[in-house]
Amino acid sequence: MEKKDLIEHSPVRLFDTATKAGLKTGEMGLITAKKGLGKTSILVQFGIDSLLNDKGLVHVSFDQQSSNVISWYSSVLSEIAKKKNFSTMSEISEEIVKNRIILNFNQETFTLPKVVNTLKSLKEGGTSIDAVIVDGLDFDKASAADLKAFADFVKSQKMTAWFSGTSEADKLKDTLEAAKIDLFATVAHLASDGKDLSLSILKNGDGKVKIDAKTMLMTK
Repeated sequence: MEKKDLIEHSPVRLFDTATKAGLKTGEMGLITAKKGLGKTSILVQFGIDSLLNDKGLVHVSFDQQSSNVISWYSSVLSEIAKKKNFSTMSEISEEIVKNRIILNFNQETFTLPKVVNTLKSLKEGGTSIDAVIVDGLDFDKASAADLKAFADFVKSQKMTAWFSGTSEADKLKDTLEAAKIDLFATVAHLASDGKDLSLSILKNGDGKVKIDAKTMLMTK
């Protein structure tokens, strides 16, 4: 098995094809859902896809310890391998995680502008950063100005960034205040319908992708 096989079978390929809502360089995306439904798994799938494409990734978590985040990446990689009957992934896993940095912050003391300063310091120190994941941010505690500062940085550095946000709203206008929503190129909402899960596009394209409730992978 080679990385190109994993890239071809990445759940993100399905997302890009089915929704046309994939991020372009300099853009940010937002995944919303009620608490505990699986937002982190979706973000990790985007993170893994970046790593498989040899992109430097920084995963910022406001609500999980590094060990938990690492477990998410291992679990999702394992599920991708099993779903496509791939053999051992240890070598590829070891190779790609070298381009991943995990940061844990407390939002009570660490604002988005401080995250930007940390990313700047990493880049100045020689770290390549092409993609950023921001998981567990409480948008009620993040001002539109702080979010714009982050968006401006992502655009200036030609990165992409995926955020998660807790929200049960299935309409775009009810997700966040307009000034914050405007900063995201793509907004998608993860919701359950009985035993089924789906990720529906609220902004930038349309349609939806199903989520396997057992593996939490995006699927047909």
